[in-house]
Amino acid sequence: MQILLNGQPVETEATELAGLLREQQIDITVVACAVDGQFIAKSGYTALDLQEGMRIEALSPMQGG
Repeated sequence: MQILLNGQPVETEATELAGLLREQQIDITVVACAVDGQFIAKSGYTALDLQEGMRIEALSPMQGG
């Protein structure tokens, strides 16, 4: 299925958010995610089923200032 990950179209075989992040080699422990504009708690990464066309933003915290 195709989803948008950080604004880029991605073809995935994953069925849930955690699987997509692993597939894309994104470290689940240090990323925050929003799906279709809604924040998803880390505890929900394995429960959230992916659907065609979802918009997912995966962001890593950055230090600076």
